[in-house]
Amino acid sequence: MPAPLNPSPRLDDTDRKVLELLGRDGRASYAEIGLLVNLSATAVKRRVDRLRERGVVRGFTVVLDPDALAWRTEAFVEVYCRERTSPEEILATLRQFPEVAAAWTVTGDADALVHLRAADTGHLEAVIERIRKQPGVQRSRSQVVLSRLIG
Repeated sequence: MPAPLNPSPRLDDTDRKVLELLGRDGRASYAEIGLLVNLSATAVKRRVDRLRERGVVRGFTVVLDPDALAWRTEAFVEVYCRERTSPEEILATLRQFPEVAAAWTVTGDADALVHLRAADTGHLEAVIERIRKQPGVQRSRSQVVLSRLIG
């Protein structure tokens, strides 16, 4: 992933509103967004293009509803990478897996903490094995969720 051209881009109120609207619905049309921010669809597209060029918008993704997919098995997986594996490389690796509900870089021995959702333990095991086979991943350590206490 290319580094942002401006490491601390300044955003105006319209940029922030466009980003908020895209964050709510990444498939919203430029025309729909334009109506809400008082710009033409073309002007919104230009803004989004500039935000992408500056690295503020890094991509668009689909967020799956785990309940709709009946993915009720959860795990937290510590991922340990080879030396000099950047957070961008970890992100690119994990984005390949729709089962990844969330992921964070962390302090300590592990390089990343990954929240996975799967249909059952067999599905979970297969996903963990696919992650472990990715370039840059050295090993993992998993903890399966038994029950949700809060959240």
